[in-house]
Amino acid sequence: MARFTIPREVYYGPGAMKELKVLKGHKKAIIVTGTNFMIENGSLEKLIGILKENGMQVQVFDKVESNPRISTVYRGAEIMRDYEPDVIVALGGGSPVDAAKAMWIFYENPELKFDDVKTPFSLPKMRRKAIFAAVGTTSGTGTEVTSFSVITEDDTKIKYPIADFEITPDIAIVDTEIPLSMLETLTADSGMDALTHAVEAYVATAQTDLTDCLAIKAAQMVFENLVDSYHGSAEARKNIHVAQNLAGMAFSNALLGIVHSLAHKVGVTYGVTHGRCNAIMLPYVIEYNSVVTEKRFANIARALGLNGATNKQLTNSLVEAIKILNGQLGIPLSYQAAGVDEKIFLDTLDTMAEAACGDPCTLFNPRKTEFENMKKVLRCCYYGTDVNF
Repeated sequence: MARFTIPREVYYGPGAMKELKVLKGHKKAIIVTGTNFMIENGSLEKLIGILKENGMQVQVFDKVESNPRISTVYRGAEIMRDYEPDVIVALGGGSPVDAAKAMWIFYENPELKFDDVKTPFSLPKMRRKAIFAAVGTTSGTGTEVTSFSVITEDDTKIKYPIADFEITPDIAIVDTEIPLSMLETLTADSGMDALTHAVEAYVATAQTDLTDCLAIKAAQMVFENLVDSYHGSAEARKNIHVAQNLAGMAFSNALLGIVHSLAHKVGVTYGVTHGRCNAIMLPYVIEYNSVVTEKRFANIARALGLNGATNKQLTNSLVEAIKILNGQLGIPLSYQAAGVDEKIFLDTLDTMAEAACGDPCTLFNPRKTEFENMKKVLRCCYYGTDVNF
């Protein structure tokens, strides 16, 4: 038997943030956010106003960095324990929302440590102290609807995904006005993150009919809109914001694969954003996984209207289409072309490959992947060479 879990309420469209009026009746809210961007575009002020209009006390934790560290999570959880909110509202992209989810865990379960929550689907019951609402502000992670939180260990700088349906938000806000002010680079990188979610969810070992339809629709919407979104089209940006939400629902239930296993490990080390890591690696991982799941990649290609008479031809068309899309978005086709120093790559290759093998996403990759093959895949991604093993 399969399970499918998403937030109880998903509000989407222009001005959807105002629907947080449904929180009326709660007493204390804490907003978890990160960058000045939320202040500059007025989103934080607007959110505070909505919550206060509901008669709630509001406190703001705005110290979440990119690639949130476990020390930041512990600090936020401690503040929550002192303040005792009954609503946690995360505002931002993947980093603030993921950090807020992790803070929520340790707020409700102060006896736990980070090592206790790394095992997928092992969390105790949540919502004894607070419910969780997420307002996604970038168009890629889908974290406002997912059961994932990705947190970086302070010492090793390695990212670990926390995965459990207990941290799926209760309320998700997909306000399509918010991403209109995103910078081009963020639009490109986050959009390719959404595409990677859709593709990996479609071929993951936990996929189902329910996740398939979401993944395919998300992939179609990304291909139809991302280039125009990158160039500033308001309509396209609204469509991408919805597409990434669909992809989030898909991968939260179908899980992911080794594109994310590797991205969780190499992004901070190489100094490359998560979305860009995914964009670079996706074509090579498709080639690698096509040995065992070529038919499903061909299905994606057909849905995108790509050319090919056989499954192999269609899969090749999909790989080429993604590379072309990367080029249109100014994303290089290899880590070497992205400026990652070769010495850093070679010095960390074994460590990164070994860490990726232990990432929970590897368990759901369609092709079983152990250390030597993980190294080979990463080499292909660095040098831009075809995968033929």
